[in-house]
Amino acid sequence: MERVKTDTKVMRLVLAALMACLILVGTSLFKIPVPMTQGYVHLGDAMIFLAVMLLGKRDGALAAGIGSALGDLLGGYAFWMPWTFVIKFLMAFLMGIFIEKVGADRHVTNEGYRITWVDLLGMLVGGMEMVAGYLVAERFIYGNWATAVIGVPWNIGQFVVGGALAVIIAGALCKTPVRKYFLGKGRQNA
Repeated sequence: MERVKTDTKVMRLVLAALMACLILVGTSLFKIPVPMTQGYVHLGDAMIFLAVMLLGKRDGALAAGIGSALGDLLGGYAFWMPWTFVIKFLMAFLMGIFIEKVGADRHVTNEGYRITWVDLLGMLVGGMEMVAGYLVAERFIYGNWATAVIGVPWNIGQFVVGGALAVIIAGALCKTPVRKYFLGKGRQNA
């Protein structure tokens, strides 16, 4: 019995580390510079949404914060690391809380998982927190609201595209053996 608990903990740790790496890759490799700011948009949010769906709020949020902060460090934006860690952690955590509180039935079957409106609204909740978080952070870093507001539509676009991509990837993953961890039995005590 103890071995099963240890194996599950090890599997969750490995999945969390893997998701942090995928978030780092999505953040670092697919950058589009934002005009008139020093920032960029990326595909890391897709991996953040996927991490929450796979790992739950706690482990998904840690993977989101660590992977995104490492993306800033390796991308030459080290001064953004503390802001990014907090913003992306909260983004994932709020999405996870929303899904947990509103969507008790996760629709996991032997055939796979079906994305529900609760998942999509959870992505919206997390995404809007990210937009608000970066608006405030950019205000403090750049010293004015005008520059901060320029990033808002780009951040909205980033999480919308990330959400769409996460839905596509989730549909594909649910046809693999990892589906047992997908928003169901593998996420107990998350």
